[in-house]
Amino acid sequence: MVKLFKGNVINPKSPSELEVRENCIIAVKNGIIDAMFDDLSSLPEEYQGIKIEDFKDGIIIPSFTDLHIHVSQYVQRGVGMDVLLFDWLNNYTFPQEANFRNIDYARTIYSQVIRDMLRNGTTQVAPFTTIHYDACDLFFRMLEESGMYSYMNKINMDMNSPEYYVEGTEESIAETERFICEHSGSKWSGRNRLIMVPRFAPTCSDALLRGLGKLADKYDLGLHTHLVESKAEAAWSAELFPQYGSDGAIYEQCGLMAGGGPKIFAHVIFPSEVEYELLKNYTTYSVHCPISTNNITAGIMPVSDLMKRGLRVALGTDVGGGHDMALYKVIGSAIQSSKLKAFYEENYSRIDLAKAFYLATAGGGSAFGWFGKLEPGYHFNALVLDGLQDDGFELPLLECLERFCYAGDDRNITHRFIDGNLIDPDEVFSRISQL
Repeated sequence: MVKLFKGNVINPKSPSELEVRENCIIAVKNGIIDAMFDDLSSLPEEYQGIKIEDFKDGIIIPSFTDLHIHVSQYVQRGVGMDVLLFDWLNNYTFPQEANFRNIDYARTIYSQVIRDMLRNGTTQVAPFTTIHYDACDLFFRMLEESGMYSYMNKINMDMNSPEYYVEGTEESIAETERFICEHSGSKWSGRNRLIMVPRFAPTCSDALLRGLGKLADKYDLGLHTHLVESKAEAAWSAELFPQYGSDGAIYEQCGLMAGGGPKIFAHVIFPSEVEYELLKNYTTYSVHCPISTNNITAGIMPVSDLMKRGLRVALGTDVGGGHDMALYKVIGSAIQSSKLKAFYEENYSRIDLAKAFYLATAGGGSAFGWFGKLEPGYHFNALVLDGLQDDGFELPLLECLERFCYAGDDRNITHRFIDGNLIDPDEVFSRISQL
């Protein structure tokens, strides 16, 4: 099936180039961009007679990939922001996440999370859930029903956690393998993929990490966890696992880097040379979550340094440490944070709009394959923006995009597409809240 869309395209061609094509016509065949044309006269015969959906002055951009979000912390956004990481976890996060043992609570929260992600233009996501099997199963099925793409699993934690929110080691390994077996295969769409999700090293025993490493190798799965998020976290990991020498080496030597999927590391704020080398040796994504790390005062990821070394970088909201579900707000925050880092560190290079927008779209989207660009061969997972101009003064298209990232909201997103299909967040919510 072929669909034609017309509008002003902004495409993240590379980290240094935002391509603008005014009044561009996009031909989408079975959800994939087949061709793009700059005027009607260049349309080939095969597209003649097909109705064109014309967005007129609207701006078409790729949809967003949130490569690190704690969906179970949705109700915490904007709460407890005046404390540091470990106090925030113990006083707010762990008690709240424990509520997901109640499936009705999980249904109520998770249906709102998916609606809010879609409202804000996120169509690919790498979520952290909780240790509760039934709630994780429900979220997987909700994602399937929504049409979104994801990498997920139940999370693992068997130590340094409250008594009311901790697993046994063997139980955690067994339940993870069960989740893998029950959520792979032909009955699922393939949009929602599996990945290993140990919370972070201090909450996982050596035996648990090694058991998960065997599963990663057996089922050829990637990894999603936190890495050198703060100096305190890195020091705690070194104290608990002195035999490994670095935060990153823990995961490597426990076998969690053996699987074939992407290795997603949130934060990567204080990487050592050992970490830099490890990140280079695998298909890794370092996920910058500036709103969150500002809130918990963890630090600022050295985005430019990582990219100069040829490493993949993406963006994440990290809700609920982050207080906003909108990845476009994270773009603005990433630019602001880089300017602060450059102000205080003489040799650091700040990032600009082109680079930050690339990280939120093509940067994270590449973890899923051909996602995050508006070019032939890519999935038409896209947004249409409007309402960003003021009466009496016309902004260029790129400045409209910049305004969206700083002062916009979900009302500026007039259309949302996944694989060429129009998505209505409220209609999705009504369906998934009944699962």
